[in-house]
Amino acid sequence: MGPAPGGRDAEGTAAPAVDRGTVLGKVVTVLFAFRAEDHGVTLAELGRRTGLPKATLHRVVSDLVEVRLLDRVDGRYRLSGQVFQLGMRASVERGLLEVATPFLEDLYERTHETVHLGVLDADSVVYVAKIGGHRQAAAPSRIGGRMPLHCTAIGKALLAHSPAEVLARAVAGGLERRTPHTVTAPGLLRRQLDLVRETGTAFEHEESAVGIVCVAAPVLDPDDRPVAAISVTGPVIRFRPGAAAPAVQAAAAGIAAVLARRGPAES
Repeated sequence: MGPAPGGRDAEGTAAPAVDRGTVLGKVVTVLFAFRAEDHGVTLAELGRRTGLPKATLHRVVSDLVEVRLLDRVDGRYRLSGQVFQLGMRASVERGLLEVATPFLEDLYERTHETVHLGVLDADSVVYVAKIGGHRQAAAPSRIGGRMPLHCTAIGKALLAHSPAEVLARAVAGGLERRTPHTVTAPGLLRRQLDLVRETGTAFEHEESAVGIVCVAAPVLDPDDRPVAAISVTGPVIRFRPGAAAPAVQAAAAGIAAVLARRGPAES
């Protein structure tokens, strides 16, 4: 079996192009077949998603269960907690989380709305942390999940301070309309990004999900490059993002200052 073209999962995550004739290729194919919403997938469904022969799939899945990368419960399979632990060993995200967590917790106590920490990955925002209470807004975000840059406050904060080619790629790929309020005109998006650079904050008004508003600020390194961005998200019926903007900016600046003191080797 030859190389399988790279595709995208349900969240838009790029799946690598692999040679499914190799053991590694088969393993990667199986792992990327799982989706965020899966609570348990049958072997037959995995076969449908991967296209691997039943005997081959059974052997690969059994090996993944043995090394604890998959869990098997009542004849169904799911990604194990060890997969999450491996992801958390990524040095950049771990160091960033260590520094950012106290600031995120303080921001949550100040606002009692959902707080996010996100980083730029290719042409998307990846959420590294999310803190929310019992009344948190039904935002379409989750830890490890990703969203487009152009329709999220965190994405705009990152995009405004990224090299021009990042915006060019986002525009060239088309600005997906997620809601009736999503900005899909490149010119309007550029004007919004100019304002983000001027004010230090980015806003989202029901652009990624109806009923949700958000304010974000970038975490910049000493050369004004975006390391990450943080945001506060709440329902439009009660949350006023403009009122929370100073607290978000202060938290982002605090994270940036600690990271700068620690230096790249520690962070």
